[in-house]
Amino acid sequence: MLERNEYYAIIEKFIDKPVIKVITGIRRSGKSTMLKLLQTHLKDRGIGDEDIIYVNFESMKNYNIRSSKSFYDYISSLVTSERRTYLFFDEIQLVDSWEEAVNSFLVDFNADIYITGSNSNLLSSELSTLLTGRYVQFRMYPLSFVEMTNFQNQLIGETDENILVDKYIRQGGFPAIHIAEYDEETAYMIINDIYDSIVLRDVVQRYNIRNIELLNRIMKYIMDNVGNTFSAKSISDYFKSQYRKVDITTVYNYIDALVSAFIIEKVNRYDLHGKEILKTQEKYYLADQGIQHAVFGYKNRNISGVLENIVYNELVRRGYKVYIGKIKDKEIDFIAEKKSDKLYVQVTYKMESEKTIAREFGPLLSVKDHYPKYVVSMDEHYEDNIEGVKHIYLMDFIRSNLF
Repeated sequence: MLERNEYYAIIEKFIDKPVIKVITGIRRSGKSTMLKLLQTHLKDRGIGDEDIIYVNFESMKNYNIRSSKSFYDYISSLVTSERRTYLFFDEIQLVDSWEEAVNSFLVDFNADIYITGSNSNLLSSELSTLLTGRYVQFRMYPLSFVEMTNFQNQLIGETDENILVDKYIRQGGFPAIHIAEYDEETAYMIINDIYDSIVLRDVVQRYNIRNIELLNRIMKYIMDNVGNTFSAKSISDYFKSQYRKVDITTVYNYIDALVSAFIIEKVNRYDLHGKEILKTQEKYYLADQGIQHAVFGYKNRNISGVLENIVYNELVRRGYKVYIGKIKDKEIDFIAEKKSDKLYVQVTYKMESEKTIAREFGPLLSVKDHYPKYVVSMDEHYEDNIEGVKHIYLMDFIRSNLF
């Protein structure tokens, strides 16, 4: 197992603290591995195997303990000491009313508790009020570019940056495709399997969706429009143009289900003049750009949207709240905010003409404040900084300490 040091450094601060550690994120992003790494680190601290209990609820051998009472009884039978017990529960959303059992573990045992889940609504049910003030949540993502290069360097010995950049853009960052040397076709097969399992298990089964074909068509519409503004009505109108009537409420419900499974994220527009969040024409980004290429095959025609997707994921991975900026009739790809920090980012493929330079720099130059502003592209050599707006190579940006 390779370390995910940035995540561990954050979670480590809460080891032995009286809060439940909740790790969420898209399926196959590394949550289960993180639980195992935490157990390894605990053993390095001198914690014995007898004081560590791990349950993976995706395993059929644990099928009979998927209710709060049976779950509680099972764990109670394993806790045999007054010493601190470390409890690790993987994909806990599969347990009915799991919050009741976990809350009881806090009350009844001397326990340090870690759980994972692949649904953003994990803690939004009424029962989660039992845990108010008793948990801290961590979001895991597929590998960043820096993490991917570390995996490739250690496991395969690949150090050629041009190869690594191309691989990351085309295949994304799911850990499963970077722990061994796969050709692109095989990598896409693995990503397709991940995509199918997310749609089937985390969306269709959880939300009792009957029209799977429609769900897949909505998802493909979103994938094909990464980087473009649209709305649920846009999708409904698209189906109407295909002589297929689809209720807009159904579209909203299906999109919400996809968002809850972490496979897509909605990004609202923000009007810089009106100082308000707009309720129409949002954008959607994928949890990992490799999903789009695995489903459609790699197509260079939407490269700008793919690069936007990479930058968006890097911003949220670093804890920023991200909006699409609107300033009069212009659009800024990203306004990113974190506490008192803010930055503005435009993303494009290549700065090949004066027209492109004007299009990308123009909106940022319209913003008259002191916060950093960047135009990010695939140009490795850049000298066209304009009035404080900096032009920077994509990979230099996402691995930098600029934000």
